Amino acid sequence: MGSSYTPEQPVVLRFPFRGRWLVQNSPADRVPSHGTTAFGSAYAIDFVPVDEQGRSAPRSLRSFVRSEPAEVFVGFGRPILSPINGTVVSTLDGESDHEGRRSQLTLVPYMLAQGRRVRAGPAGIAGTHIVVAISPAGPLVLLAHLRRHSVQVSPGEFVSAGQQLAACGNSGNSTEPHLHVQVSDSTHWDEANGVPLAFQHRSGATWIPDNTEIVDA
Repeated sequence: MGSSYTPEQPVVLRFPFRGRWLVQNSPADRVPSHGTTAFGSAYAIDFVPVDEQGRSAPRSLRSFVRSEPAEVFVGFGRPILSPINGTVVSTLDGESDHEGRRSQLTLVPYMLAQGRRVRAGPAGIAGTHIVVAISPAGPLVLLAHLRRHSVQVSPGEFVSAGQQLAACGNSGNSTEPHLHVQVSDSTHWDEANGVPLAFQHRSGATWIPDNTEIVDA
């Protein structure tokens, strides 16, 4: 899907989840937030679900030396909600959830396979994902790394902010269960541009959370 949307100010979103989530790769700290503008990701942000101690999963001997089943992470399967009112323009379901990798020993071979995932395009990078358009002219919100077979909506369907769309997973370019959120001007990913985003606080104010900040939604 192309778009005629021209950004003038940040697109304000609701948090697409409930509970405690740790912020990573925030555009509040740098742009491009993920070190690249590829795939319209210049202003993307990641949220890692955590427990009351701020952990994505309890530490064990295995977590220091081996990969871990996605199911041991506290956020695997947490509901993912629509951050906006809009229309679903595309979905991809069925991409496998990987084992989690918190050990440096398991991260090295994972990083060596980065090029293969990039060459696979949206399936390799975003994994199971949903794209929602705010209007026919855009912009478009991508929710990525969703749990396999958890997508509950179809292209052409109107969704409301707060409606459950899927579940948090570990598909695509992901080392542990988390949610990647970005706003772009097109789903022609090879030429898409990132669009600035912000989130609405309970107080009504809007802001972009910093890296390592924990959001309690």
